[in-house]
Amino acid sequence: MDMIAVAETGACATAGTTAVPADPVQILKGVLFGGRFDDLHKPWTRVFGRDVFRYRDGLSPSERSELAYERLRVVNEEIDNVEELVGAIDQLVSLHEWLGVVDGTLTTLATIHYNLFLGSLLRLDPGRTVDLTPFTRLRRYGTVLITELDYGNNAAELETTATYRPDTDTFVLHTPSRGAQKFMPNTGPAGGAKSGLVAARLTVREQDCGVFLFLVPLRDAHGPLPGIRVRLLSQTPGSAVDHALTSFDRVVLPRTALLAGHHADLTAEGAFHSTLGSRRRRFLRSIQRVTTGKLCLSAAALGGARASLTVAVRYAHRRRTFAPASRSGVPVFDYRCHQTRLLGAVARAYAATFLLRETTRGCAGADAPESAETEVLVAAAKGWITWRARDIVIECRERCGAQGLLSANRIVDLLTPIESTITAEGDNLVIWTKAGADMLIGRGYSPPPAPVMRTGALTDCAFLLDVLVGHERYCLQYARSRLSRPSADPMERWNHAVNPAVDLVGAYATRRAAQAFLAAAERVGDPTTRDLLAQVFQLFVLQHLVPCAGLLLAEGHLTADAVRDLAPAIDRVSAALAPHALTLVEAFAIPDAVLQAPIATDGYDAAYDDPAGPWLPTPAPAG
Repeated sequence: MDMIAVAETGACATAGTTAVPADPVQILKGVLFGGRFDDLHKPWTRVFGRDVFRYRDGLSPSERSELAYERLRVVNEEIDNVEELVGAIDQLVSLHEWLGVVDGTLTTLATIHYNLFLGSLLRLDPGRTVDLTPFTRLRRYGTVLITELDYGNNAAELETTATYRPDTDTFVLHTPSRGAQKFMPNTGPAGGAKSGLVAARLTVREQDCGVFLFLVPLRDAHGPLPGIRVRLLSQTPGSAVDHALTSFDRVVLPRTALLAGHHADLTAEGAFHSTLGSRRRRFLRSIQRVTTGKLCLSAAALGGARASLTVAVRYAHRRRTFAPASRSGVPVFDYRCHQTRLLGAVARAYAATFLLRETTRGCAGADAPESAETEVLVAAAKGWITWRARDIVIECRERCGAQGLLSANRIVDLLTPIESTITAEGDNLVIWTKAGADMLIGRGYSPPPAPVMRTGALTDCAFLLDVLVGHERYCLQYARSRLSRPSADPMERWNHAVNPAVDLVGAYATRRAAQAFLAAAERVGDPTTRDLLAQVFQLFVLQHLVPCAGLLLAEGHLTADAVRDLAPAIDRVSAALAPHALTLVEAFAIPDAVLQAPIATDGYDAAYDDPAGPWLPTPAPAG
């Protein structure tokens, strides 16, 4: 039995008569990574510790972009079987957790190439008519062109057309207006040759058959191919992806360019057939990998948040400040106001990690991402995790003071990539609005059973979970009551309910995160570490309850005494957790070679020392 297995069960290894006590860092690491750190995660920590992934100061945007493509080639060389990686959601998610620590630009390129491009290509080309070798060996990069300048969240209505010509058995790909330009694909010059999956409206004999993906060569070593216009967009702070506007001027494509999967067929005579009667459903089937992308982006954001916490908590123990009746000062972490903020962020990161694990397991089946239940859960988890990741990174940046503003210390450079995850693969507010509408009609959602109304202590984890369940049920009831209000038209009716529906999604995600947290803690055999996780859980829930305490009081889920005790309870559990703060972040298992931040590693002295500084003795003149 290896050390991780010992740690997860809380057992003691024996050698003769000597017992080895359980290591809390190993136990926590085991539970955070679902017992799969060694096979899914550790290999990536070794890869990303190489020199090619180290932070580099002073690069221009174009140099940073080229570096990201070079890094993607290095990553690709480490993948034994690219097709297997693309098809294994747990492997793809684990890769993104570590990409999110290292390089936001690289993360974007990887999720586009592996998940959106190759994932869609493998799914929509069941006959394997496309030679994947140039893409799996990265002789050509893959990108995806769905969003248009005027069509983002309503991409099903996009304008780009692919008109079938039966006489030549070809398609003509065309951009009919300024608003139909493809917006923000990485079609710029960095990286070299590229192909794209272009979402276009299939027109057959003047019939609109819906939006499908078409495989289109975009550029070679000399630039964009004939009929394809690429214009770079303005820079995105913190990112060096070569985003562009891309348009097509009657580009002729062969029949094999159409990627219709199993759900549609076009004969050479121009007869179109589909197993799906709705054009919208055909579009959603074509872009199904967006659901997996939500998980990948959540993982990347969470990886960045955990790295930020590792930096901030370590630095808080090194950075000294004044203290009453102290001449030498104390670590800034000794102040309760610092503790509660950072430890609260740690608690949210733990909860988000457990939610990511549960959601990933739910997507493991071949058809799971298409189920209504999975669709709602993934949408809720994506918004919840990425929003909390941003909040965590902002908190960490502030707790590090001016050091947190330096790119070399990593935190500030992790923020923009997380902002991207909030918008990409479905803007968070939009996908929560859709999820909320589904939940109100019971599509993919069943409310949790009503909890037993009881008075419990704020240290009782089961009681705290019951409070979250009660709050979720209230949100559902209130949103449905708003939806039933008299309205002049459907838009007004929905506007009555949309904000309560979004609140419902948030309550649902929080409850699912809490359930996953408790389930993970219960699997820990070591009682000391299990109690530590229980305290982290308490802090997570208590801080969440503060903004809605009045409503919980009014609904009878909390007593007046409990509401008054929320703030003191947060202080008490923070004080209990403070001695374990470093243990909690060390369980994130980020090696110094990957973390790199001078303020959080042994690189601090080297980064700030000056071997010719005036504080060093000046050698006496010779003679």
